[in-house]
Amino acid sequence: MQILPSGQPPAPGLALAPFRGLRYAQNRVSGLAEVTSPPYDVIAQDAAAQLRAADPHNVVRLILPRHDAGNPGDAYGDAAQLFRDWQEQGILLPDPRPALYVYEQALRGGEVIQRGLIGALRLTPLDAGSVLPHEDVMPGPVAGRRQLMEAAGANLEPIFLLYDGDGADGAASRLVTQVAEVRPPLMTVDTDDGIRHRLWALTDPAEQAAVAADLASRQALIADGHHRYAAYLQLQARKRANGQDGPGHVAPWDAGLALLVDSHAFPPHIGAIHRVIPGLSAPEAAQRAKAAFTVRPLPERLRHDPAGIMDLLREAGGVAFVVAGDGEAHLLTDPDPRQAETAMPGRSTRWRGLSASVLQELLLARVWGIPDDESRVQVHHDAAGALRAAGRPPGGTAVLCPPLTAADVYAVAAHGERVPRKSTSFAPKPRSGLVLRSFAYG
Repeated sequence: MQILPSGQPPAPGLALAPFRGLRYAQNRVSGLAEVTSPPYDVIAQDAAAQLRAADPHNVVRLILPRHDAGNPGDAYGDAAQLFRDWQEQGILLPDPRPALYVYEQALRGGEVIQRGLIGALRLTPLDAGSVLPHEDVMPGPVAGRRQLMEAAGANLEPIFLLYDGDGADGAASRLVTQVAEVRPPLMTVDTDDGIRHRLWALTDPAEQAAVAADLASRQALIADGHHRYAAYLQLQARKRANGQDGPGHVAPWDAGLALLVDSHAFPPHIGAIHRVIPGLSAPEAAQRAKAAFTVRPLPERLRHDPAGIMDLLREAGGVAFVVAGDGEAHLLTDPDPRQAETAMPGRSTRWRGLSASVLQELLLARVWGIPDDESRVQVHHDAAGALRAAGRPPGGTAVLCPPLTAADVYAVAAHGERVPRKSTSFAPKPRSGLVLRSFAYG
């Protein structure tokens, strides 16, 4: 997956450093499944409540903190205090030696879905070429993640990156396989989604050096965690501006917690991300869409069938959406090419052909007059959840979207462009809470 544009100078390469991870003391919690969670940005409100109820020490209390109105302070300060309390109480304990962590996700029947390495990824500017984004970010979530990390003095969950490590021919990938197949894990966690998570600590300096040598010429694509990587850079810049590290000194905030997966060994699965527009009725949305799309009503049997709708979108090919709500559902296809080009001036043909681009620039902005931002448009990773949200008062329209392909994502990134925000959902995502990284331990 070498996606650096041709003719550009070689990227500086990747550096993944070992660190002393903070992990839950298994004898102090009800179970590791009960204290870990999905990443913060895919947790629905009702799911967050269930996670909080599962165990008083669930990591969701740190990554999605709540603050009681009327009390002093804020949610980030509350999370930081809780993080300190759990360490003082022995709920979270530092590992004795710096390690890179081999992380495996598998079906409970044994089929391995994904393996990779968790470590402290050296931060490089996004234009340096070693760590490439493919998706735009919004300033609000970036600032929020940075404030949380700054208050806690920690990276509380890893971002997820893909690189081409040559599979069995790459030293890092080969070592990951050997460790997972031969050594006993530090922990095994079975979660209610049918996934078995296992973690190993790679503490041998010679093995760590072999990983470093292999990654030194590699390049990675951010799969999940664009806002957190931007927050890493923002925090680093703030610390440096305050003179908190000197020339040549490597500080803890010069790296960020990351999971690095060889896409050659484990090709990614990309799921769709959907939108809900509160206050816009589905009948009105479909009627207005006729100005730029071919609009056809869906048969009754599909209107309340999320899986069937997603199958229809995959079969449709090209640019297609379903707008649904108020008991109606319509398929949108064949965007007017002239209007699409006018809505996306200066963009590459590949970028203009993405469903996500047409959604953001033509359907939302031009046809409906709605900017695709967090104040006006809700984001849902689950089609059924989007349909439910559209049905809640005051009502709204769910826009169900097809997933982007890996080829499209890589091609756009190689062209130096980025897909619109919240366009891709790479899976499987790493479980939050298995290992945390405190700045206090380097």
